[in-house]
Amino acid sequence: MKIKSTTKLSIFDTFKTKEGSLTGEAQRQRSIIRILSSKANPAERTRTGISQKIAKGQGIVWKNIYSGIFRDLDEILLPMEIAEEDGRLPLKRGPKALQEKGIPFYHLTRKGVLIALSIKEIQNKEKLLEDFFAEASPKEKEFEKILVNLSKTSPNFTYSIFQKYVKAFCDDKIQDLLPFDLSKLQSLSDESLVIQKEILHAFLKLSKQEREEAIRFLNEIT
Repeated sequence: MKIKSTTKLSIFDTFKTKEGSLTGEAQRQRSIIRILSSKANPAERTRTGISQKIAKGQGIVWKNIYSGIFRDLDEILLPMEIAEEDGRLPLKRGPKALQEKGIPFYHLTRKGVLIALSIKEIQNKEKLLEDFFAEASPKEKEFEKILVNLSKTSPNFTYSIFQKYVKAFCDDKIQDLLPFDLSKLQSLSDESLVIQKEILHAFLKLSKQEREEAIRFLNEIT
């Protein structure tokens, strides 16, 4: 039995009997988003290319996971506007109709980029953060400066905020991811955010010597 949100996006779904262990569906969707967020070439961003790339990393036959990748894209990521078609590759073989239409390859939408920022294993977050705010509305821009600055000094903390925001969406605690508005998190009772806020407020009130002592203490326990 697994803990599953009522939304279709399953990137945080875990097994009830294996605490903290992501389901196969969650891992698959995270892998698709990771590939689409990277600099993968168009051939690697087709359904087949994505299947082959994931299968290679897992040491399995790509055809065994193709149906799952197909379903994740066509029933979840595309309808939810997390990913969209980015173009088509011409085919030299196969049915004439398919050769004329070509094979679609995909990329992330702005919503998809926001979700990618919440996934721990994705590497190129600095560029994704820049891309996300490049098309931000004036109200969304209010969060840009502080988040960009924090991402340089406290990346783990910064991206944990995106994780909490997207997970709240997956858990049906916020209705829409966009427009991006962190005030949506105020209604959630997230103990870790409360603790982090308390530490920050306390740290600002400490003297220089007390701050150094606090840092040494934290270094001892982390």
